[in-house]
This record gives sequence, C-alpha cells and structure tokens, in this order.
Amino acid sequence: MKFEIGENLPEYFQPDWPEQYDIFSHFEFACGIPQAIFAVTTLKQNGQPNVCLQSWSSFFGGSEGYFVVLGGLMKHTHTYSNILREKQFCVNFLPLSYYDDLKRSIEKNHTDADEIAVCGLTAEPGKRISAPRIAESFLAMECTLHQEVDLSGSGVFSLLVGRVLQAAVAEEYAYGMDAKYADHGFFFNIHSPVNIETGVCDPVGFATLQMNRTESTH
Repeated sequence: MKFEIGENLPEYFQPDWPEQYDIFSHFEFACGIPQAIFAVTTLKQNGQPNVCLQSWSSFFGGSEGYFVVLGGLMKHTHTYSNILREKQFCVNFLPLSYYDDLKRSIEKNHTDADEIAVCGLTAEPGKRISAPRIAESFLAMECTLHQEVDLSGSGVFSLLVGRVLQAAVAEEYAYGMDAKYADHGFFFNIHSPVNIETGVCDPVGFATLQMNRTESTH
C-alpha cells in the first residue's frame, strides 16, 4: 500500500504551530527529505557580521562555474537584505556539535550584534569577498550573488543563486572520503516529518552521514 498525497493540504494534517502550512508546503513534511544545514555569513549595513542557519539548498556546477542555490531564504530576514545589498555571502559548514552555538544567532540578532561573536565563534576574513568566514567551519565557500528567483509567488521565500569564487577546506577534511562524511562532518535537517496516517508531525531531527559503500567511477 502507498499513501497518496496531492497538492492540496489534507484536512487531517495537524499543524504544530499556527502558520505552519501557510508558510511551508505540506509536501515539506509529507516527504521528509533531509537537507544539509550550514551557516550563511553576511555583513549588515553597519558592517557587523550576520549569521543565519540555513537549509533547503543545493550545490552544483560544471565548466561554467559552481553554484549555491539558497532555496528557502525568507525575505524578511537580515540575510536576504544583506545579500541583495552587498551582492555576496559565505556558506560555512560546521559539525553538529556547533548547532547550539549557531542557534544563538537567532536569539540575539539585533542590528548592533556581532553574530559570529554572539555564537562564541571566530570570524576570519574572506579571500575574495568582504563578508567574513567562520574560522571553525571545515568548509567555507565565498559567493557572489548570481540570480534571484521568486518561485513561491507568496512573497515569503526567495531563491537566491550564488556563484562560488573561493573555497576554504580545513586540513583534516581535505582527503576525499574523510571526516566530512562522518559524525563530525556534514549534518542534516529532518524537518518535522509527518505521520501520513495520523497527520501529526514528529519533532525536528538532525542526522549525520554513515558511509556504507564506495564505488569506482573509472
């Protein structure tokens, strides 16, 4: 048996919070697809660093360049305004052990705050952009804004595409199938997957990778 879910919100889906299904598609919770979590750093208008936990994104490229697609960036955020104004941003990947530190940027995000310092982390200058990198990140990608697309039509979310100009990789994460793909590497957002039979969402979860197989491409 398969549960079939259409484009209209099922009446029995119960929101965990009042605007859940006004902001997010019910497919977000019905499909429950894990998404990589990272921190976007930008500069506020006053020059202070801004930090934004982000997911719902992808990374791809070819001979024409490598691109970051920020797929679920809310338009009311400082990060969105900063990227449109400065035309640049940095994507920082940190291990799950830093998640609680990074969450402080949500709680203490006033205009005058240095949000990297608020998180107890260290800013380091970028090589190609003025926005800072987070020194503790095992992978940082400096980007310029390439394109903005409004897919939702609701005015809530924006899709921003950045072109990667520079990448910085920590030494212990630079050797192929290494720490990037274990408990201290990439981690993922499991966004309140719904029990499709009852319509009730589980809590938010977090996952890391476990390497199960390798295969030569030659």
